[in-house]
Parts: sequence; C-alpha cells; structure tokens
Amino acid sequence: MDSGTVSSFNVILKINGNGNIQCQLKRHLSPITVGLIMRMLPLSGRAHQMGKPIVYFETNLNSGIERKKIDFKSGDVAFLPIEGCVCFFINDMHGVKPMTPIGKINEIEKLNLIKPGDVLSLSRN
Repeated sequence: MDSGTVSSFNVILKINGNGNIQCQLKRHLSPITVGLIMRMLPLSGRAHQMGKPIVYFETNLNSGIERKKIDFKSGDVAFLPIEGCVCFFINDMHGVKPMTPIGKINEIEKLNLIKPGDVLSLSRN
C-alpha cells in the first residue's frame, strides 16, 4: 500500500497490541463515514465473528448508511451503522446486512488469527 493520499488513509489494525495489519480507508468509497472514522481514531473494541467470513469490533460511532452494499469481497473493510461496527471480510460474502464500504486490507490471512474476545484497535499509521 502506498503512504496515503488525500483520498486514502493508511491505518493499522492492532491485535491484542501484538500483531499489526495494514489497512487503507478510502474516502471515495464513503466520504462522510471515512471522515468520521478518521476524526475518531484510535478506535478499539473486542473482536467478534459473524461465522467464518467476517471479523468485526463494535465502536461508539453513530453514522447512517452511506453508499450501501450487500456484496463484499475478501479484503474489504466496511462499517455496519446499525451496530456501529467496523467489519473485515475474510471471504467473499453475498447478501449480508447493508453496510457502508470504507476500505481494503491486504493481509487477509492474519485475520484468521483473531479469536473472539481479542482486543482490536484501529489507529493512524
């Protein structure tokens, strides 16, 4: 990933303060939501899973749905406004709850190391 531009921001997902995963939030996907998240960083919460394909953590962010999607690819990052969750897709998913697309993650295999209850923290790079 590049160092970031006006339309994209490099952030780090920390797992229990040990492992790091590079993420990129992309303003052009959902400018209002990405702007809100960037202003609220760092964010942290306990890891949860929606089956095998999605790892997420809850936040206190309050935002409506923006440019909603229900189909996501492996490596996508999305925001679920109903529950204020930042979601990371390990596998492709079709027909999930409507979410706001916010970015990408390249090190998908590291998401498999996350266990429910782990502390996840999203912060600036």
